[in-house]
Amino acid sequence: MSSPATALPAGSGPEEDKKRKGVGKVFHQVRTVFKRSGRSKKGAAGPTAPASAVVTSAPSAPTATTEPQYEGATRIPRIQIHEERAKKLGARFGLEIKPDEWHSTEGDVLRVEKSVRMRIHRECHRCHSAFGAGNECPSCHHKRCKKCTRHPPKPRTEEERQANREKREALIRRNKQLGPIIPSYDYSETIILTRPRKAGQDLVYKGKPRMRVRRHCHVCNNLIAANTKQPRVCDNCGHRRCGDCPRDPDAKKKYPYGYPNDEPGQVFKGVYACHECRKKFPPNAEDGTECPKCSHRKCSDCPRVKPKKVDPEPDPEIMESLRRRMESLKTSES
Repeated sequence: MSSPATALPAGSGPEEDKKRKGVGKVFHQVRTVFKRSGRSKKGAAGPTAPASAVVTSAPSAPTATTEPQYEGATRIPRIQIHEERAKKLGARFGLEIKPDEWHSTEGDVLRVEKSVRMRIHRECHRCHSAFGAGNECPSCHHKRCKKCTRHPPKPRTEEERQANREKREALIRRNKQLGPIIPSYDYSETIILTRPRKAGQDLVYKGKPRMRVRRHCHVCNNLIAANTKQPRVCDNCGHRRCGDCPRDPDAKKKYPYGYPNDEPGQVFKGVYACHECRKKFPPNAEDGTECPKCSHRKCSDCPRVKPKKVDPEPDPEIMESLRRRMESLKTSES
């Protein structure tokens, strides 16, 4: 026979525990702890009065958080610190930084002024290894002594201390005089470079002389400017610049295959090359012209030589005169 199931106390089921949340769940756990402690005392020290009710203290009001006090601390606005940082970064890297776009600038902060400290490094006089935070060498386990090198060296006398102060002041003055150069992009004033002379006016640098290249349309003789509506097209007649359009000054010796970005003209049709041996045909060669190297006749497959600048070939007469002069300078064999 099975014994009757004992009834569980109210609120002890897992479903009830899941329903409790927040402060109610905490109160339930405290009540369970008090019940267990009362039962253990009853079995050990005799009968005691049952805890019929558990007195729970009301949650105390949150205490106001006090701000920590620091000795020598001054309260300054946060925007002041960000302005100083932005100014230093701008002076160092030549940037323009707005503090309000960098971080939040609301509220105040505490600043503690501290004296400048100098880091001291020590070196073991046995193995020349640097000491760490402790007094024992990490390499040879030698304990730091007076023979170990100290950097910077400790000033012994008042004269050495005074010399260190003067050296530090001179270094500060030098850094102020030779500070970082902040670039200026203001081109409103023209900069004139001059060179003084002993007599007369100063020499003024005017730059290297440059020659303007002008192209005129051979149809209407209008100037084809660089700022036209369409590049390399005449605004007057709509003619596209070709090899017949004159160039001022003329440079046909430098560009024997035509000027760059020019279309083939009616007079100067360009220079073509044989597609079999890559030998160049004479300028303005018609279709059917025989190639001087492979006897191939010019056809539509023969490509046009790309217009480019070509160094002129040396004059044979000048080369011959140079050769004769070099021969005359040779000494006879001894």
